[in-house]
Amino acid sequence: MKIAQISPLIERVPPKKYGGTERVVSALTEELVRRGHEVTLFASGDSVTSARLASVFPSGLREAQQRSLGNVATWTLLNIGLAYSRFKEFDVIHDHTAFFGLSTGNICPTPVIMTMHGLFDDVRRNMFMALRRPYVVTISRAQAALAPELNHLATVYNGLPMEHYPFAADYGEYLLFVGRISKDKGVHYAIDVAEALDLPLIIAAKLDFVDMAYFREHIKPRLSKRVRWIGEVDESERNRLMSRALCFLHPTNWPEPFGLALIEAGACGCPVVAFNRGAIPEVIEHGRTGYVVASVPEMITAVRNIDRISRRVCRARVLERFTAVRMADGYELAYAEALRRAAGQSMAPPHRGAMYGRFGESRSVVRDRKQWARKARQDGPNSIS
Repeated sequence: MKIAQISPLIERVPPKKYGGTERVVSALTEELVRRGHEVTLFASGDSVTSARLASVFPSGLREAQQRSLGNVATWTLLNIGLAYSRFKEFDVIHDHTAFFGLSTGNICPTPVIMTMHGLFDDVRRNMFMALRRPYVVTISRAQAALAPELNHLATVYNGLPMEHYPFAADYGEYLLFVGRISKDKGVHYAIDVAEALDLPLIIAAKLDFVDMAYFREHIKPRLSKRVRWIGEVDESERNRLMSRALCFLHPTNWPEPFGLALIEAGACGCPVVAFNRGAIPEVIEHGRTGYVVASVPEMITAVRNIDRISRRVCRARVLERFTAVRMADGYELAYAEALRRAAGQSMAPPHRGAMYGRFGESRSVVRDRKQWARKARQDGPNSIS
């Protein structure tokens, strides 16, 4: 199959440090090439790939200090325009730029699959409802539940080639937070837990300008020898920290669509304690690969009981459920279904079929989408204290 993969340009593919979407795009692209597909990757010029690379900018925009909305939009739209201008070359176009590419994808004659890597808020949901031609793939059932009216093709969990991630049966006594310093990520809650338990906390996270006020007010005054912010780290250092941590804290304060760092921690054998937001219960198996909790006191209790979680089971379950192989299996089924629908030969009812992971079961998800949506609205963004 001839496939176009359109990546965001914020980071290279794969990213040097932070960049979950680009990491997923890389994993999928490399696995599709390994299977014999002809893949063209539209990404930054410094991307490392075995696919054909097409680029409009020599490096990731963040590294090149092209962070203003105007610069990001300009280069992103040029990247999208280049990809869609070559639509005749491809059987399927797989767009990871979300709403940036939606209007172009909506008029493209070639079947377009759009994976939504972020949250379906009201604005984005309305955009996808108005421009309905592209097939939408969600990365969790919780994410799909927030937009049940869309042209939904499948739910495919993210996966990574994590077999090489380090595993350590012995571990240290520090807690770990990895990702981005922002209110949405709940870093201040992680500090609350560390201080209550008198345990060291390492914060390995990037800090964007937009989150500086939150950092200055809620994080910086609480940094100490026991609560350390070490900045953004690369994959090797992040994996080392995960493999040695007592546990990984994920006190997310928003409806998490997936949580890529959770499976990376698990691949290193590190149990996760996370707030029950969005897709967290789909990724973390409560009592088996970590704990899903509702508050800071519950998170404290979970950390005290973290020894009940087997680190070997954490790794085994992640490598069973969230590999690049399983993700590619799901997307191959999604591509095939998109081609069938485009040809009027769909094997699944329009807007109702969903494929999950490796086995790609085609089934209705309308019922549980509505249930998830009701729960998400009831919980709200600020119910965790």
